[in-house]
Amino acid sequence: MRHLLMTLSLMIALLSTAQEHKAATAKTTFHRETSVSTSIKADPAIIWALLTNASDYVRWNSTITSMEGEIAPGGRIRLRSTLDAKRTFKLKVKEFQPASRLAWGDGKGLRTFTLIPHDNGTVTFTMTERIGGLMFPMYAKYIPSFDASFDAFAADLKKESEAIADHDQP
Repeated sequence: MRHLLMTLSLMIALLSTAQEHKAATAKTTFHRETSVSTSIKADPAIIWALLTNASDYVRWNSTITSMEGEIAPGGRIRLRSTLDAKRTFKLKVKEFQPASRLAWGDGKGLRTFTLIPHDNGTVTFTMTERIGGLMFPMYAKYIPSFDASFDAFAADLKKESEAIADHDQP
């Protein structure tokens, strides 16, 4: 049964990433996973620079109210979001593969950013966050939906990346 639930969750997440800007959430008893994907017409280096510059997030990202720290291998960041403006998330960078894959998280969740470049000059950006654990059923009802926030994050990243790419064109 557990294998079936995990397979269904993965299928739902994969189907949701095929849609541009439409976040979707898959839920089980012990975890929740939200994912969004979009196509961005910009060099992966531009997108990566935006994703790894903590002090610049507030300027281009409408879902982040403050961010401090260093987004680098083993780095630590302090983030506040519009979902819970009073809470500061203390996160550690857990994966850092330049212009390809970034992940940060804490003991309850992990947010992963993936960039897949294509020959036509576009990059598929995917953001997925998985939260949960054995105690998840006790606090799950207090965690707001991430869907609208994920849609906004992807749209903001696309808009800023493409504006920079257009500006850099000769």
